[in-house]
Amino acid sequence: MNRGRWLVWGGYALVMIVAPLVFGSSLAHTMLSQMGIAIIACLAYNMLLGQGGMLSFGHAVYSGLGSFFAIHTLNLVSQGQLALPVSLVPLVAGVFGCLFAVLLGYVTTKKAGTPFAMITLGVGELVWAMSLMFPGFFGGEGGINGNRVAGQPFLGVTYGPQIQLYYLIAAYTLVCTALMYAFTRTPLGRMLNAVRDNPERVEFIGYSTQIVRYLAFIASGFFMGVSGGLAALNFEIVTSEVVSAARSGAFLLFTFLGGATFFFGPIIGAVLMVLALVLLSELTLAWLLWLGLVFTFMVMFAPGGIASLVMMNVRLASFGKLKPLLPQYAGLLAAGLVVLLGAGAMIEMVYHLQLNQALGPQMKYLGLALNAQGPGSWAAALLVTLAGLMAFEWRRRHFARDWNRTQEDIAAELQRREAALG
Repeated sequence: MNRGRWLVWGGYALVMIVAPLVFGSSLAHTMLSQMGIAIIACLAYNMLLGQGGMLSFGHAVYSGLGSFFAIHTLNLVSQGQLALPVSLVPLVAGVFGCLFAVLLGYVTTKKAGTPFAMITLGVGELVWAMSLMFPGFFGGEGGINGNRVAGQPFLGVTYGPQIQLYYLIAAYTLVCTALMYAFTRTPLGRMLNAVRDNPERVEFIGYSTQIVRYLAFIASGFFMGVSGGLAALNFEIVTSEVVSAARSGAFLLFTFLGGATFFFGPIIGAVLMVLALVLLSELTLAWLLWLGLVFTFMVMFAPGGIASLVMMNVRLASFGKLKPLLPQYAGLLAAGLVVLLGAGAMIEMVYHLQLNQALGPQMKYLGLALNAQGPGSWAAALLVTLAGLMAFEWRRRHFARDWNRTQEDIAAELQRREAALG
């Protein structure tokens, strides 16, 4: 028995059970439900990106088509034409996501690398265009509506209250996460990693890289369909936006931010995606700019995503080297917040002048009164930014020195351990 693994999975399940009890507002329940849906989608996408090295620009097609079939199935249940529990509607969506992956994935996975990415982009745009050409199925610009309170209640569960639907989503999320983790431990999952790392050697030992990619693509399509079915139940409306390139781009961006090289990375990315799309978009009009800046800095300085930063510090903690670096982290964080405060003020003033000019030059920023047309506000924001940058650079140099010394100590400790074993 692997006690650590049981603790991790037990904690994962416990968080899902307790979260809606700790955060009891309707907004929190809605966000938690969306996080569960996004976790399944990002993990399914990472079966291609992180585990198989397949960069897809159109993978929202399979979650989106799953959503459309789910909403049509839900309407059949509501009309009494189909005797199916509402709780099984996401599985129907998963089956159709899998079927479309079988159909489209055979052509898509014939190529790898850049050709694969371009084919997925073309398939995604094709399906999105079809969603506006066939309003009978896709509902046109208005989409398709449904009602999840359908059929006979089971033990009083109607899925009308959001918390009831949340626990259904949580159950699917836990099971799908476990299944996708189990997939990584199968021979197919291991061979998919080999195809990512060295496709020539895989072909040399007798495996077809195209078949391996194709089977992984089908499995990913199923889980994407499940996430789409849960989204249809959650929102009770499906529009053409669910198969758009923007949705596919969101899966790519946040899976990368979370950390595509680690299994739990997409879970972090999914949580960030909901926070960005729901909260950040309400806090500032410049949320897309902030998101782009975060993505740029992550690509430049932490290409492994947030998960790589977490594991890096876990490694430090295992050698007892994390505690001495905590003051350095605190200093970098403080300086970074100062930079963020000053740069954010300038960005918000620019957006205010461009989009809210009719409201006058006065604006509020984190409780501070700023004049978007006043030189004093711009000078103050610039000075704060420059001071923060200078402090950050000073702290960065000290951190780099301590970091290098820590890595040398760890390397020396590893050599001592190897010498003791040898």
